Amino acid sequence: MLEKEVLVTTRYGLMPSFAVCPAAPGTFPAIIFYMDAPGYREELKDMARRIARHGYFCLLPDLYYRLGTLRFDVARRDGAMSTVIRAAMASLTNATVMDDTAGMIAFLDGQEKVSPGPLACVGHCMSGAFVTLAAARFASRMAAAASLYGLGIVTDGPDSPHRELPQVKGELYFAFAEVDPGVPPAVVPSLEAAAVRAGVRATIKTVAGTHHGFCFPARPDYSPAAAEATWAELFGLWDRNLVGR
Repeated sequence: MLEKEVLVTTRYGLMPSFAVCPAAPGTFPAIIFYMDAPGYREELKDMARRIARHGYFCLLPDLYYRLGTLRFDVARRDGAMSTVIRAAMASLTNATVMDDTAGMIAFLDGQEKVSPGPLACVGHCMSGAFVTLAAARFASRMAAAASLYGLGIVTDGPDSPHRELPQVKGELYFAFAEVDPGVPPAVVPSLEAAAVRAGVRATIKTVAGTHHGFCFPARPDYSPAAAEATWAELFGLWDRNLVGR
């Protein structure tokens, strides 16, 4: 494996990120891995490495970089830490993350190990909104986007990601947890209706017996069977939309 800490140039400045790909000769399709609310950490790097082992170039950006260097010891999370995490999460906007995404794509286009052309992305938790918007705003490049127990995908705001589904050209995958206080009951049916109206290729499912965070091994709500099934769905999504194109 080839891996390194990199700096991605954005409109705001330099965004620390983690880049990893196979050590084999040749180039590899790129996957942008948007972080969840607890932020940039080794747990996510391990997941990026798994993506790379499957044959992809994975870029994991630190979306909190405008706040300086934030590193949360999630295993010791308590009320005080949760307060800071929520504040950091609230500092992000759809607009600023889309600005950052433009920088990420430019960075990937300059990497000799990245295959030219289509990209894909994945995001957990708060980044469900970001992958949905990225699929719409960068439709000519995003061949596939996946949201896992995503938040903020359907809102009352004018910039709600679900409103932009008509712009999407790639394939979408949304997996929601059966128990998730952050996802109101109306979200899934509203998203399903929006996808039908937009005519997009979208898989929208609620994973039975799961709670928010079920894909993370370090979480109390980790569900090994559901997590492995989700990995299989992700690799299937990316393989059919990126490999050989």
